[in-house]
Amino acid sequence: MVNRVILALCLMASPAFSDPIVLAWPIECILNETCFIQQYMDVDDTDGVRDFMGGAVTYDGHKGTDIRLKSRKAMQDGVNVLAASAGQVKGLRDGMVDRLVRTDADRVAIKGKDCGNGVLIAHLGGWETQYCHMKQGSIAVVKGQMVQAGAVLGQVGLSGRTQFPHVHIAVRKDGQKVDPFALDNPLWQDGMVYQPTQIINLGLADGAVKMNDIAMDKFQGFTPGKNAPALVAYVRAINLVKGDQIRLIFTGPAGQIVAKVYDPVDRAKAQQMYFGGKKRPSGGWPVGVYRVEVQVLRGGVVLDSERLEKTAK
Repeated sequence: MVNRVILALCLMASPAFSDPIVLAWPIECILNETCFIQQYMDVDDTDGVRDFMGGAVTYDGHKGTDIRLKSRKAMQDGVNVLAASAGQVKGLRDGMVDRLVRTDADRVAIKGKDCGNGVLIAHLGGWETQYCHMKQGSIAVVKGQMVQAGAVLGQVGLSGRTQFPHVHIAVRKDGQKVDPFALDNPLWQDGMVYQPTQIINLGLADGAVKMNDIAMDKFQGFTPGKNAPALVAYVRAINLVKGDQIRLIFTGPAGQIVAKVYDPVDRAKAQQMYFGGKKRPSGGWPVGVYRVEVQVLRGGVVLDSERLEKTAK
């Protein structure tokens, strides 16, 4: 009987069960189309890792959700960060530069400021939401300001401890971290599909492709033409697990250009890119439709697939 009472009191006091807040989507983007969840909150309090679905799409001690953009070019163009619920701006920071953290000097420069530019909002009932890694100079609110759900707080950036343009959103109740995806008490206004492994970039280029080319959308406007030195299809996928494979099929008016299943990844990969193609044939590339189909395979089963079609005139 005593144990039952203690359990009941714990449940009543738990931030995941009392006075739930309702959260709207915090970025002006379309989930799984123009933005993607790269990492969830780590709900394992040991030195292991576990996301809310029992997967490992997180890292040890991660206290929020990382929502990434497709590219740094998208970040530069500007994507708004929105208040997930009504409240009052409790704190903010701006002025930190947008850059990748790669070296010891980079890490020293951001010591104590891992969140980068950000906004902290206090909501009713002891709830808080925090938004990190926002673009330098983009913060659009002031401390003490009252905001409604959907209000623009600033823009997605690359400040603080970052490796890709994203917003880290953390949710707390009475100072305690809360996973907004928790199966027993999800806080999101709209339901969301758990799809951590997916293709986020697919395109055509006229030569070898580097990860930075994809990040900067270097080939976004490229269209096949007769005199292109080469035609190359490229893909970037996120959250691959050991053993996952990519299948790439690239065809043109004259038939198959590439058909390949790449070797399984040897370990979990936060992101991975592949490309394949051919040099310009004698007489140049023919006029017509060029198609790319890419699939992520896990144990032979298709997890995600994307198609692209462009016409050479």
